[in-house]
Amino acid sequence: MTDLFASETVPEPVGHRPLADRLRPQTLSEVIGQDQILGPEGPLSVMLASGTLSSLIFWGPPGVGKTTIARLLAHETDLHFVQISAIFTGVPDLRKVFEAAKIRRQNGQGTLLFVDEIHRFNKAQQDGFLPHMEDGTILLVGATTENPSFELNAAVMSRAQVMVLERLDLKDLELLAQRAEKELDRALPLEGAAREALLEMADGDGRALLNLIEQVAAWKVEGKLDTTALSARLMRRAAQYDKGGDAHYNLISALHKSVRGSDPDAALYWFARMLEGGEDPRYLARRITRMAVEDIGLADPQAQVICLQSWETYERLGSPEGELALAQALAYLALAPKSNATYVAYKGARAAAKQTGSEPPPKHILNAPTSMMKDQGYGAGYAYDHDAEDGFSGQNYFPEKMARPSLYQPVERGFERELKKRLDYFAKLRAKRET
Repeated sequence: MTDLFASETVPEPVGHRPLADRLRPQTLSEVIGQDQILGPEGPLSVMLASGTLSSLIFWGPPGVGKTTIARLLAHETDLHFVQISAIFTGVPDLRKVFEAAKIRRQNGQGTLLFVDEIHRFNKAQQDGFLPHMEDGTILLVGATTENPSFELNAAVMSRAQVMVLERLDLKDLELLAQRAEKELDRALPLEGAAREALLEMADGDGRALLNLIEQVAAWKVEGKLDTTALSARLMRRAAQYDKGGDAHYNLISALHKSVRGSDPDAALYWFARMLEGGEDPRYLARRITRMAVEDIGLADPQAQVICLQSWETYERLGSPEGELALAQALAYLALAPKSNATYVAYKGARAAAKQTGSEPPPKHILNAPTSMMKDQGYGAGYAYDHDAEDGFSGQNYFPEKMARPSLYQPVERGFERELKKRLDYFAKLRAKRET
């Protein structure tokens, strides 16, 4: 069986080495990007300078240097580097890793255990790291593309510091491309616009860029390729999007807040991003309808109707034509007057309901179908609003022991402006009846 753990002892592969492997940084100063953690005042630099490296969780997208930085940290601190993947490692394998680390520690050497995709381990497996982290057998460096706040145990999180790694920007990718050209000893056969298009194809992933560069460098072409020629030869890398992961929640949050912020252009952009990532349009239809209820409400009652109609239109037309109906609903929502007054009132009503427990309604608004109930005062004193002046009795409809709350506060926007007038009108009548 192949030893997956003693990665330092694996011999150099014979023959062709991928460009990404050949350009792997040999020191932390050679790492491109991630200045927020590796800069002079960055937390990793401060830790190394003070000699107090703690367990770490690297959170970031693929191809930004998580594995490379972990390997270089082991080198900088003279720790034995062991790399495992949560996808391929079971409990028996973990036991072997911990036993080897204990022996290494007895011989005077520490172990930096790098766990790729650490969020894939279940709670019990994550708990298994704790005693070995606490007694110093291992220094844990985990890598994850998912939000560790949701995916990792609180116990592990309390013993490790989270470092956020960011996708590489075009400046970083250009620097990486220049390093690749130096390693290959030739320039890429691309015009300026085509070169920029190549960098954008990598979508912030350094490893993906080097793979693309390796393909382009292998072509035998005369002169330089323009953007059209490059696009014909290379497929654009699919955008990172996991319908069950962080990208899903980040993008729907961006979509919702763009609508709330009355920006139809941004709303349509994030809508398109989610569709391009393979999101189910029915999920988007449901969320769009929720926006109408939560953020527009009675400021524009028509908004909810338009959302439901667009949803029904999508069901009848399907993709891609039906998606246009959803886009129209989004544009309408973004430009509609906004109000969360009903939403706030609803939450306030729920809180009041929990607080007042089982307080009964006042007896005057209870029906009295039997004589016994009449004797108990049910229905006594009820004022029939249609018979009252202005069609409004002003009676109390809350429990008798409960102070009247003020829950619904319409805003001075859209149709709710009219509702506020009505509310104020009834408030004056109620005060008049009470006196």
